[in-house]
Order: sequence, then C-alpha cells, then structure tokens
Amino acid sequence: MDRTTCCVVGGGPAGMMLGLLLARAGIEVTVLEKHGDFLRDFRGDTVHPSTLNLLDDLGLGAKFAELPFPKLEEMRVQIGDTTVVLADMRRIPGRHKYFAMVPQWDFLNLIAGAAAQEPSFSLRMRTRATGLRTHDGRVTGVHYVDEYGEPGELAADLTFACDGRDSPIREQAGMRQQYFDVPMDVWQIRVDAPADALKESRVFGRFGGGQAAVTMDRGSYFQTSYLIGKGQDAAMRRHDIQWLRDRLGTLFDWDDEVTGTIDSWDEVKLLEVTFGRLRRWHRPGLLCLGDAAHTMSPVGGVGVNLALQDAVAAARILAGPLRRGTVEGDDLARVQRRREWPMALVQKSQQGEHAMIRAALDGTLHGDRLPVPMRLLRRVPALRTVTGYLGGIGFRPEPTPEFAKVRPGAPRR
Repeated sequence: MDRTTCCVVGGGPAGMMLGLLLARAGIEVTVLEKHGDFLRDFRGDTVHPSTLNLLDDLGLGAKFAELPFPKLEEMRVQIGDTTVVLADMRRIPGRHKYFAMVPQWDFLNLIAGAAAQEPSFSLRMRTRATGLRTHDGRVTGVHYVDEYGEPGELAADLTFACDGRDSPIREQAGMRQQYFDVPMDVWQIRVDAPADALKESRVFGRFGGGQAAVTMDRGSYFQTSYLIGKGQDAAMRRHDIQWLRDRLGTLFDWDDEVTGTIDSWDEVKLLEVTFGRLRRWHRPGLLCLGDAAHTMSPVGGVGVNLALQDAVAAARILAGPLRRGTVEGDDLARVQRRREWPMALVQKSQQGEHAMIRAALDGTLHGDRLPVPMRLLRRVPALRTVTGYLGGIGFRPEPTPEFAKVRPGAPRR
C-alpha cells in the first residue's frame, strides 16, 4: 500500500492547481487522473483575469504568455437585431483586462509542468480512484486501478474530491447535492470555418426565433454551444442533420459552406446540464472542491474560475494544519465558509440568466423588449465594468498563498 499526505482525485483545474500549491508548501501530494492526457473537447477554455494574476504570482505568467491565444475584452450578445454588451473588462483593476481564450489542456499542461518541479508532487495518469478507504468513519485515502489495470490503495491524511460534476468520490462518500431546475441542455458542436468566413468577434451569443447559442471563434473552427430544452435531445435528433444546419445558419448567418461541415449527429455532443450544491462539502478526512462541491451551470463560463479559487483558498487555509498533521473538521469547514457565499451569489446570478434562456427557447425574448438588467447595461455603460469585474475577478478573489509565490529574479528550482 502506498502513502501520501494529500490525495487529490481529479486532474482538472482545481485538482492540478491544488496539487501545485500544496507541493510548494512542502506537503506531499499525489494527484490521480483517470485519463492519459488533458486533451478533451469542450472544456472551459476561458482563463480569467484573476487566474492570470495568480499565474503571475506563481512565476508562470511569462510561460503562459508564450501560448498563442486571442484576448476577449468584451462579452456581447445579440437578441434579434439588438446587440447588448454584457461585460467590459477593459477598465477593471490589475494588469490583465481580458479573458485569455486558451484550450484547457494547454493550461493544465503548464500547471503540471510547474508542479513536476516540486519534489513532494506526484501525478499519476491513467489512474482511476474506485473507492474510499475508511476507518472509524474517517476517510483515510482511496482504492484505485492503475494504468496497467492493477488495483491498489493509497493511504492519505486528507483526500480531496476534485473529480467534477458527476464526482464518483462524492457519491461514494454518501454526499448528495441539492439540485436546482435548469431550462436547458447543451449541444457542443465543432463547425469548421473557411478562412473568409464572417467572424464578428472572438465569442458571441445569438438569441432569436426560439433559438439560443454561443460560439467561440477558434480561427479554423467555431466551437459552438447550442442550447436545447431540458431533456429534448432524443426528440430533436429525430430530425435530419440538415435541420440543425439550417437552424445554425439562420442564427449565425452562416452559409451552406460553413454549416455543411457538420456531417452527422455523431458530431453533436450532448452536455446534460446539472446545477446544484452540497450543503456540507466535507466529512472527516475528505473535502470536495469545484464542481464536486457546487455544480455550476455553463452560462457565463465561471465554473473553472470558481474551482481555481476554491483550490487557492483550500491550500492557503489547510497548508499549516497539514504540515502539523492536525487537520480537523473545523479546518475543512473554514474552507467551505470562505468559498460558500461567493459560490451562492454566482448561482443566484446564473438562475437569473436561466430565466432569460428559458424565454429565448420559448420564443418570448425579443430585442425590443429586453429584460431590465440588459436595458440598464445599454443605458449605463459603467455597469459593464462592474459585470466585467464580477465575471473576471469574482465576488471574493483569493489571495495567492505567500509560500507559493515566486519573487522577481528568484525562479524556483
């Protein structure tokens, strides 16, 4: 049986960032990631200003800047013939006044490379946690299957569930989320784009005619999220694929050359949207973070940012107790108290956005009868900076732990 101080289940943004931060505190940490790499389609690809500030503090800003990426300074949506600027990042405080549109696998590879330089860090790819070890009601690590299909055990003083919205670790711990109603599921579609295709901006949303979608310009293709009514996937797939091509063409003014690159329904991937949160994020020996603790709606693209902020808070609060070997329930509760109300405020905001999406899918959202918040954003431009700050920085940005920072001129190892 292997042993570590901290076992992190899940190599997504929260898990990898947590592993790096704890390792920089000198704490032995092992991250288990069930896949062989970080290359997956349709993961959150926006790196927020607060994360860019964190990367600077960690001494990774320069390496990140070497990646090719467009900058998103405004978020716009078109409702019928009316365009609304939802958020403007150009006047928010700090060095980074934009979202960096970077594929998540590039971001995770950067974090993994930095963490690999820490002697107390270990990343095990193709290793799937299959259950929890327990003793007298306390979680004491995990059972796993390694890359060769061999079972094993990893004992740990503290286990973190960072394994996403469908977290098996959360379920095995008997922790049940409270779920909220959502009006939609999402089709994720890659639409190849010719070089001369009309491109309005890097990210743009369209609502009209009972349709709603957001697309991200990736240069050679449009990464498109097409919203459908909750539970309507099977019924809508009974249409010929040309039906979807025609609807996308009408919504985004794409011609047949663009929409014709969608060959079949096999290329349309379903994201079943869930939206909820745990009442209690922890039990003895176990702490849930990110989507495992609070499953966010995809609207607004804030889930990754919240997960990273969870990781920063957890590392800062728990590093001392972990070094002393004295992590108790009160320490885990401090993490939840720190992060719970920012999460709840974001979810409340998302519920308001869900109401707009429901109206869009019902065909009752029109450009000449905008919801009150959108009318205010059009009339009072300063409010767009406020929404830009809340979207890009957040309700409670987490300060980088001092033990993890790299001072100018003093690179780590």
